[in-house]
Amino acid sequence: MEQAGPRSAYGSTGVGIPDPRTGARRVPAQPQAADVDRERAAAALAASGVVVVPGAPGPAAASEAAEAPVGGAAEVRGEHTHSEAPVPRPRAECTRPVVQRASVRGQILDALRSALVAGELAPGEVYSAPVLGERFGVSATPVREAMQQLALEGAVEVVPNRGFRVVERGTGELAELAEIRALIEVPVMLRLARTVPAARWAELRPLADATVLAASLGCRATYAESDRVFHRAVLALAGNSQLVRIADDLHRRAQWPLVGGPATRGRADLVADAAEHTALLEALVAQDLPVVQSLVREHFAGA
Repeated sequence: MEQAGPRSAYGSTGVGIPDPRTGARRVPAQPQAADVDRERAAAALAASGVVVVPGAPGPAAASEAAEAPVGGAAEVRGEHTHSEAPVPRPRAECTRPVVQRASVRGQILDALRSALVAGELAPGEVYSAPVLGERFGVSATPVREAMQQLALEGAVEVVPNRGFRVVERGTGELAELAEIRALIEVPVMLRLARTVPAARWAELRPLADATVLAASLGCRATYAESDRVFHRAVLALAGNSQLVRIADDLHRRAQWPLVGGPATRGRADLVADAAEHTALLEALVAQDLPVVQSLVREHFAGA
């Protein structure tokens, strides 16, 4: 099992623990002033099943932690870090990652996905495993393994002897993803609208409310996770696990940042996007098929 290296200000360490490599003492970041609304929103998210992992919103899946390393380590060893720009820190609205010893690779994968969605890993930039490992207070090995998984998913590409470059995407690719998602999910939702009783849709209302609360936090990564949870729950009613897996992969890809575009969507954009979940549920309860079809297509295009 991969063991975590020296824990930093991003890990769960005591105040003033010296770094054995530099001798410098690392002091954990101090919390922001209490925000009652934000705390209530986070608590409500947790109650609805959306786990807000500090600094890297979204739980690390146990299945990811069990995956075997992909690819050869020789491709990425010997990364040069002396001229590499520091990795941006999470926005104030997002909490910080706490990496525990168990399931290190899965937690790092989850944290990197969140950093990617939040725009902290910029398209076109190259990041080395040692520098990212320093950020999370672990060795380079679990970072390499997590980044190799992201390479399989198409989020990054290997740069021999340097690290990993975040893939640059344009609006054309985003439009293609929206079209594919609509082709897959619209027919499924129309069928579900005709067959699923209103009581079952009512059970999903807390998940729709959770997306609204997540949007109010203004943290892109937290909202992205709650958004996927809602859509997975809707599609799960079809009873097709392969459909859910494929749709979730497309959904995740659609959340990656665009080259040359804003690093994150604004709070107002997230709130508007979340409101469409509530409207969709109401249309599904009413079995209003034209509205369901229109809302789903517009939702994918706007995402």
